[in-house]
Amino acid sequence: MRLRDLLQQGAARLDAAGVPSPEVDARALVLHALGLSPVSLLTRASSEVAPSDEARFEALIARRAARVPLQYLLGEVEWGGVRLRCDPRALVPRPETEWLLHLTLEALAPLAAPRVLDVGTGTGALALGVKAARSGAQVTATDLSPEALTLARENAALNGLDVTWVQEDLITGVPGPFDLIVSNPPYLPDADRAAVQPEVTHDPELALYGGPDGLGLARRLAAQATGVLVPGGRLLLELDPRNAPAFAAELRAQGWTADTAADLTGRERFVVAQWGQR
Repeated sequence: MRLRDLLQQGAARLDAAGVPSPEVDARALVLHALGLSPVSLLTRASSEVAPSDEARFEALIARRAARVPLQYLLGEVEWGGVRLRCDPRALVPRPETEWLLHLTLEALAPLAAPRVLDVGTGTGALALGVKAARSGAQVTATDLSPEALTLARENAALNGLDVTWVQEDLITGVPGPFDLIVSNPPYLPDADRAAVQPEVTHDPELALYGGPDGLGLARRLAAQATGVLVPGGRLLLELDPRNAPAFAAELRAQGWTADTAADLTGRERFVVAQWGQR
């Protein structure tokens, strides 16, 4: 079979299975299965595919059609300037969370040697993204899951980055002080369990659901953050766009300076808050 035909058939199979981006995913899987670069995919589009390569690609397509996350099948993804291994030990890092990294680095810009805490680190994405961009930062990351922390340490080694990893429930037992706390906490309301995309069911439930309204973990985190942030320290959160404005209002009622920031699609997904004055 020609490479072009193999790719088209794979995309059609993913489309029939309801995969949201069948052409993009099929292209990523054919590059991975055959060890091709994007340029070589174009130049070899009319070439015959070896039976072993065809079988390897079709096996990946079958798993993706079963809604196994693309990131699991690729094994590693590029995210926020770092390479991340992805598997069921932690939440797959989403593209929208890269904007949280951007907001974090923007907030850190005036500080020469910032002290940063990433709460609920998962794959280590935010912690490693900060450390890669700001080598002089002191970065600490926590997670309740030992499996997630093992994966985060593997990703730190993969990227040659030095982060302090701590197994804790949110900030419990982490003394600080910190100039900035960043987190993508579990934020889906419990009622969403029956309606999530099939890919989401492969993520650890511990990393997904934030209680009846999705804000349980965010509230606990904000309450703990006041004890370890320096005066004027920042708290940056990614939340469900349905809840971010309401949570910013809650923080303002508690004495924070707080507002929301939109993701690249215009949804108010992020809360940017400051505790006290420097």
